[in-house]
Amino acid sequence: MAISFQSDVKGMFTQLDRDHMLNSFDLWKYDDVKANAAAICDSVEAGRMPPASVAPRWSDDKVKTFKQWMQDGYLP
Repeated sequence: MAISFQSDVKGMFTQLDRDHMLNSFDLWKYDDVKANAAAICDSVEAGRMPPASVAPRWSDDKVKTFKQWMQDGYLP
């Protein structure tokens, strides 16, 4: 089954994640996340995002879901 932003990806970002990143882009806006998906993926995979002070590191399953969303063509 294809992964979509609205159903699967948006909810992976918490309010704290969003607040932390609002100076750069909005993690709850499809266009912003799509435009920055490669950098977001790199950061969550490396454990740089979210910062430890904001939230725990993403699980391997969350990273896999985000990557799958990208591979599926960034479905809204």
